[in-house]
Parts: sequence; structure tokens; C-alpha cells
Amino acid sequence: MRKILVLFAHPKFEHSDANQALVDSVKDLENVQVRDLYELYPDFNINVQAEQEALFEHEVIIWQHPFYWYSCPPLLKQWIDLVLEHGWAYGTGGIFLKNKYIFNAFTSGGSKEIYSSLGRNRYTIEEYLRPFEQTAYLCNMRYLPPFHLAGTHRSTESEILQRADEYRELILSLRDSAEISLPYIQRT
Repeated sequence: MRKILVLFAHPKFEHSDANQALVDSVKDLENVQVRDLYELYPDFNINVQAEQEALFEHEVIIWQHPFYWYSCPPLLKQWIDLVLEHGWAYGTGGIFLKNKYIFNAFTSGGSKEIYSSLGRNRYTIEEYLRPFEQTAYLCNMRYLPPFHLAGTHRSTESEILQRADEYRELILSLRDSAEISLPYIQRT
């Protein structure tokens, strides 16, 4: 059974039914730890050693967040900047994340259709997530396809709960499967 770390970052979590449903669907699962970064670090003063220790203990890492201005909230970006240090996560001696799996689980107010070359946002979700994918690549991690709960502004409670169940099933599969067979980006 793999250990899974959910790094959750939402500056207005109390206003997000969608993110609440996603967190609630996995927070009590065995071998799944949810770290609410805004709860842990309201002052943005990240304990790098504690975060590196948490990463080291887990085989699957999830960046869970709302899609803010085509990226992640600022605390998650700061977490990436500070925790994924040269000599620890990448570069000479940076071996501590090698072969760990990672992906984004995120929500967006906009529908999937607006994230395309023909949509209002002009680019696909995968194109917007390239910096996360490249970060994983640099750290010798295996970047898995994202989990996207789209159209939250118009989703019904039933639709959100269905996607939360799908998220839970994904987490259980990643935790319990002998091998992870999802496509991923691997360093060559």
C-alpha cells in the first residue's frame, strides 16, 4: 500500500464547496495525509525541513488547488520555490524525490471546453500545467495526468459529489494497485 500526500492549497477554502468535497472524500483514508498549507502556514513562513520530511515519507504527491489565474495559489508556488531545493530535489545530490509520482488535482470555475485552442482561454489545461510537469521532470519524478473538476461555478451538488467519488477512487487505485499504469512523463 502506497503512502499518498495531498498538498492542499486554497486561500478561501471556506468558500469552496468543490474543494471541500474533494478533501472530504480522501481525508480519512488510510495512508493518505492531507496537508492544508494555508492552515499550516497562514503567514507563508514554510517549514522547509518538515515539508521535505513529509515528501520523503510518501510515494505519491498531489498538488491540490483551485486554478488561480492559470496556475496555483501563491502559497503553493512559494512552497514549490522553497521546498524543492537544489541539492535535495534536483541537481547534484538531488535524489530524494526520484521516481515518486506527482500530479495536480484542481478545480476551475470554467468548463473544460473553454480550455482549448478554440475556447476563450486559448490553451489546453495540459499547456497551462507545463510548469508543474517540468518541475516534476527536473526533480526526476513521474508526472501523472491531472485530475480536473471543471465548471464549478455551474456544477450541481450532485455533480461535485460524483467527481469527489471519482477522485477518491483514483486515490484508492494509486494507493492500492501493485503498479501504476497511468501514462506519465518519464525522464530519459
